[in-house]
This record gives sequence, structure tokens and C-alpha cells, in this order.
Amino acid sequence: MSAPTRRWARPLQVVLGLGLAVVLLVWGLPFFAQTSWSEVFAVLGRVTGWQLALFLVLEVLGLYSYTFVMTGAMPGLSHTRALVLNVCGSSVSNMLPGGGAVGLAATYSIARSWGFDLARVTTMAVVTGVWNVLARVVLPVIAVAGLSLSANDLPASMRDAAWAAIGSGLVVVVVATLATVSDRGSHVVGGLVDRGVRVLRPGHTDGATRALVRLRRQTAETVRTGWLPMTLGMAGFFGIYYLLFVLCTAVTGVELSHGQLFAAYALGRLLTAVGVTPGGLGVTEAGTTAALVAWGADPASALAGVVIFSIFSHLMEVPLGALGWLAWSVMPRASEREVARVES
Repeated sequence: MSAPTRRWARPLQVVLGLGLAVVLLVWGLPFFAQTSWSEVFAVLGRVTGWQLALFLVLEVLGLYSYTFVMTGAMPGLSHTRALVLNVCGSSVSNMLPGGGAVGLAATYSIARSWGFDLARVTTMAVVTGVWNVLARVVLPVIAVAGLSLSANDLPASMRDAAWAAIGSGLVVVVVATLATVSDRGSHVVGGLVDRGVRVLRPGHTDGATRALVRLRRQTAETVRTGWLPMTLGMAGFFGIYYLLFVLCTAVTGVELSHGQLFAAYALGRLLTAVGVTPGGLGVTEAGTTAALVAWGADPASALAGVVIFSIFSHLMEVPLGALGWLAWSVMPRASEREVARVES
């Protein structure tokens, strides 16, 4: 890809991703839910201020639970700093299609100002990434198994989509595990990456292999010492957000079993990984709403509940991120000598 093409590729991706998100939100959601925004707004008008305040409290509790994942993956990081790091990175990631790389850059910049080096931040990003994928794989497995054993009322198309997502997630987990369990596995995965890069860039060295071998030794120790707080933190995070989802749909009048609600929630968490829009915005809501309506929920009530949940699980992270950036600006920094020492 030429340099001018690369310069235009990222802005074009952002414009197309944001445009698709707007189309899905404005036109797609009522279309897939078979309702109208006027009906949805009528339902939303019945939600009270104290209910919204409760939802905000639950969101903050969920985000705090996730700090256990981050502190377990990066020893020396406090829960307060982990919360700031999380909301700052998420606010950037949620504003751009495929914004994970930008969010990671923001995470490194903030962590560096506290004296953490690139290796520790990279290890934290890899380990928490694997834990996130594992959680998103486990959720639909539980949902599909539960519905299949109880009422067997999961639509065939949805079951196929869920198992496809589970399969792709398991591939990611297997590759990540292979790359981090042993030096030999790191050499295998790194070698495959290097060979793939050489197809596009002849003369490429074995840089990926060397990097993976170094990373494996760091992640192995991190997983050994931090797997329990990371697992409990991830369970708390997704558990609190499921409670938030249940309450959001309850206040809008959705009356479905917990098995059906959990399956719709699990599907939505899977769809957040769709990178064509910021954080899967629009795609996630459409899939979740379609699932609720397919199980008999009132279309306007289902879409209203999903919209409220999306506001607190996705959009609210932007203003919280702004507060996080403000908090970071007044927090103590590492000295230039400390920063230079960790980078040497």
C-alpha cells in the first residue's frame, strides 16, 4: 500500500464506520425491531431520574470491578489508576471504528507518565485481551447451553451465529495460549506471523518471533500470579453489567425469562467486537433488539431497553473518559529520570 493510500485509509475508515453507525442507529434499529422512534421515545419518557441514577451507579461499579483485571495483569498499578486508565482508553476506543490501537496508544502514554515501561503495558494489554475474549466466549456458551436444555427456543440462525463467534473466539484463545505457554509455541506462532509478513514485505526478519518469546516469559508470570483476581474481576464486571441490562429492560416493560435475557445480553457482548463501527455501536443494539423481539418482547419496549443499556455501557464512557483525562492531568507523575530509567 502506497504512502498516500495509507494516509487516506484511516480517515476513510473512520468516516465510513461512523456513517454506518449513524445509519444503523437512526434507520436500522427501528427497522429491525419493527417499530418507530416515536413509540420508543414514548416508552423512554416513562423512565425516572432515580432509575437513571441507579444505572449510573451500576456502571461505575462494573468499571471498578474491571480494575481487578487490570491490577492483576499489571502489578504495581493501583485501583484508582486502573480506573482512570480504563475510562481514558475506552473513551478513545469507543469514538473511532477499530479504535483499539488508538486506545492502546493512550493507555501506554498514561502508564508511561506513571513510570510503567512499554513491556509491562504490552503484557497487561495482551493478558487482559485474552481474558476478555475468554469471557465473551464463555457467555454465549452458557446462554446457548441453558436455552437448549430448557426451552430450546434459540432461533437456528442465532445459534449458528453464536457458535461461529464462539469458534472464532476459541481460535484467538488457542493461538494466544500457544504463544504464551512455551518458548516453542512462541517460536511457532511468531514464525507463522513472520512468514506472513514476508509475503508482503520481502526481507522481513524474525522480529515477531523474538518479540513473542520475550512477551511469553512476561505473560506467563503475570498469569501465574494474577489469574484469580483477573477472573473474579471479569466475572464481577460482566455480572454487574448483566444486572444493568436486566434492569434497563425491566423498566421499559420487557417481560422475558432470565435465560432469554442472558442470551440476548451474551449476543450483544459478542457483537461489541465487531470493528466496523465504534465499539460495535449500532450492530450490537440491532442484534440484541432482534433477539428480544424474536422471543416475543414488545418491539418498542425492547428497543427502548437496549438504547438505555447502550447509553450506560457504551456512550457514557465518553464523558467518564473526559473525567478520567481530567483526573490524570492532576495526578502525580513519574519524574523524567524515572521515565528514562524504565525505558532504558
